[in-house]
Amino acid sequence: MVLVGPGAVVMTALLAHLVDDAGLFEPAALDMAAAVARHRRDLASGQPMLTHRFVCPASRVPELLGHLDADDRFAVLVIADVPALADAVAALHHSPGAELVGIESTLTPAQGGWRGALDALIDATGGGPASVPLFVEPATVADAAGVIAALAECRAEDGAPLGVKLRCGGTGAELFPTPDALAAALVAAAGAGVPAKATAGLHHAIRQTDPATGITHHGFLNLVLAADAARSGSAAETAAILADEDRDRLRSTARALHDPVPARSVLTCFGSCDTETPMLEAVRLGLAPTRSDCGPGTFGLGGAQA
Repeated sequence: MVLVGPGAVVMTALLAHLVDDAGLFEPAALDMAAAVARHRRDLASGQPMLTHRFVCPASRVPELLGHLDADDRFAVLVIADVPALADAVAALHHSPGAELVGIESTLTPAQGGWRGALDALIDATGGGPASVPLFVEPATVADAAGVIAALAECRAEDGAPLGVKLRCGGTGAELFPTPDALAAALVAAAGAGVPAKATAGLHHAIRQTDPATGITHHGFLNLVLAADAARSGSAAETAAILADEDRDRLRSTARALHDPVPARSVLTCFGSCDTETPMLEAVRLGLAPTRSDCGPGTFGLGGAQA
């Protein structure tokens, strides 16, 4: 923590290295040139709330590499939107301007159950999980428990850097899980020791209803605090935090959380097409991380401090 003014307490590491750059995705849907330019600006700024990882579909990796300059050094998270990732992985491996730092993919049930589906997905990545993290997104939030169990089993066998990706929103109301459903997934992940990352609909810190659509969005501060609560195993307590819209209460809870490591070991990061709004909201809440707290001991994709 740091002090800012008389008696003012500001959290630092709780929100450090939290936001992945998903500017290529809706609703921002930046074109590649604009997304690359914004990521360069974010890298230059060194904003400590950002992970400075660039999320890119595998099918667009050649396009990304075509926009990079000789001085660029992008850490790339690849979304598996094609059946085979070998070409994208190889292209990144041979690029001086980009490094593969993670793979993300959806997972659907297979004849061999969730474990069989996971094994097939790992094979399709060409052995990527042995060297870079693989985050797996259940087809629906109702599938999260089964996917998490398969991930935990695989992690226990060979220590593979595997995690679960939880979708918290999207372009339609049906893509926003209820607090109860999201809480159940977080509790399952925390109990199994499987790190989670989140995606979609998390531009704002506090749960709120979008006046333009009438859709209620989860808040990223709610989510981080719920990840900490999930360690207790109480789905009810976790859901209550996700559903809370009291700004002052959530801020007070965050300020009282002196050790951020347990919460961030459950929730490593989230992807956002907007990299500015989350930082501005953290500043307004007095919860923005500081550069001095974001050195080598910050949070990585593996769920522990890297």
